[in-house]
Amino acid sequence: MNTCTLVTGAGRGIGAAVAQALAAIGHTIAVHTGSDEAAAMRVLASLPGAGHAVVVGDLSSPEACERIFGEAVAELGNLDVLVNNAGVFEAHPVDSTTYADWQQAWRRTLDVNLLGPANLSWLMVDHLRHRTRGPAGGRLVSVGSRGAYRGEPTTPAYGASKAAMHAMTQSLAVALAPSGIFAAAVAPGFVDTDMGRSVLDGPDGNAVRAQSPFGRVAEPSEVAATVAWLATTAPEWVSGTVIDVNGASYLR
Repeated sequence: MNTCTLVTGAGRGIGAAVAQALAAIGHTIAVHTGSDEAAAMRVLASLPGAGHAVVVGDLSSPEACERIFGEAVAELGNLDVLVNNAGVFEAHPVDSTTYADWQQAWRRTLDVNLLGPANLSWLMVDHLRHRTRGPAGGRLVSVGSRGAYRGEPTTPAYGASKAAMHAMTQSLAVALAPSGIFAAAVAPGFVDTDMGRSVLDGPDGNAVRAQSPFGRVAEPSEVAATVAWLATTAPEWVSGTVIDVNGASYLR
């Protein structure tokens, strides 16, 4: 049976790698992007298989979430897996940010990183509960962060949003298990993506790489491989877990 998957923030970085990893094992993918449709179309063109689609919209808007989800279902015919990956990472140090900018950073970060995934998760569960074959086998996988545990001193809203995502995942795992729905998350450390390139290429790059005893940061494909396992063959007894994917840079 064809497996249909919505991957948010799939126009680049981890999301693009997740889309490619899942398409390679036969999933039909709805490639979501916030606004860069050209980047999403490039990812779409790179995916093996047929029937993939692009959906565009701002996850900070509940109305946009509903439209995006509806378009994904309409294009693919069904959804079995939701990968909550999209997120924003904006610096707002508490000691050098104005009160107005501080509020704006928190609002934007929580809207995209937490409330967007929460809204999509509700829509996914509603879809699974009402589809013809029932909810069993549905999977929700979220991309959290090491920063939820280690702390994010210059981006505290990001760390808080990811900690909340981990907690949401575990709450949903308990709530949805009786329906046969699986929920889990990954908590990556620093990943070599466009989002982090300015740091890796800057004066702090070597210090960031040295956080791991491997002396490097993750490749997007390494995080994607873990997400793909959770989205496909991970046993349901893994539901509720948050898997560290940080190269032993932070142990808990």
